[in-house]
Amino acid sequence: MKKEDKIKKAFEAKTWNEIKSADSWQVFKVMGEIVRGFETLGRIGPCVSIFGSARTQHDDPNYLLAQEIARQLTYQGYGIITGGGPGIMEAGNKGARQGNGKSVGLGIDLPFEQSSNPYIDTDKYIEFDYFFVRKLMFVKYSQGFIVLPGGYGTLDELFEALTLIQTHKIGNFPIVMVGKEYWAGLIDWMKQRVLEAGNINEEDLDIFHLVDEPEEAVKIIDNFYSKYLLKPNF
Repeated sequence: MKKEDKIKKAFEAKTWNEIKSADSWQVFKVMGEIVRGFETLGRIGPCVSIFGSARTQHDDPNYLLAQEIARQLTYQGYGIITGGGPGIMEAGNKGARQGNGKSVGLGIDLPFEQSSNPYIDTDKYIEFDYFFVRKLMFVKYSQGFIVLPGGYGTLDELFEALTLIQTHKIGNFPIVMVGKEYWAGLIDWMKQRVLEAGNINEEDLDIFHLVDEPEEAVKIIDNFYSKYLLKPNF
C-alpha cells in the first residue's frame, strides 16, 4: 500500500470513530431533552397549541386574532402552548396571560431568532436543541392545534400532525386552521392535485377545520371534548 493511501485510511478511520462516538453521546442529550419535557409538561393539564409566523407584528390582525383565541380558550379551562418566540407565538402567550391561564413556551435554540417572549410563565418555558423533540412535546401534550398564517415552520408542524393522525400513530384531536383567505390556495391545491392524484383519501380532508373567527376555533375544540376524554395523544 502506498504511503499516501495509508495516511488516507488512517485519517478516515479516525474520523469515522469520532463520528460514531459523537453520535452515541448525542443519544443521551436527546434523552435528556425528552425527560425534561415529559417531567415539565406532564403536569400542566389540558392545553391547546397555537402556531403561526414569528414575523407577525403587534398591529397585524393575525396577532390580535391569535391573542383573542388564546384568551377565550383559557376561559374554557385550557392552557396555551406556543413556540415561545415573537409574533403569533407571543400573541398566544399574551392572550393566555390576559385570561389568567397557563402560558407555556417550547423554545428552540436558533442563531437568528429572538429570545423568549415575556408572557410565558417562568416555570413553563423549556428550550430545545432538537426540532423533533420539540415537535414531540407539542403533539403529545396538546389537546388541539390552532394554526394561523405562517411559513415553513408552521407548515411543518401542521403537516406532521395531519400525517400522524392520518396514519393512526396518534389519537385524533382537533386541528383548526385560522384564516380562510390565507389557507385557500393550499387547500385548493390539496383538493385539485393531491386528492385527484389519489395521494390522499377524501376523508383525510376532514382531519382539519377552516375558520375565520375566534369563537369558531374555540367551539371546535369544545365540541370535540364534549365527546372525548382529555388525555395525552399517545
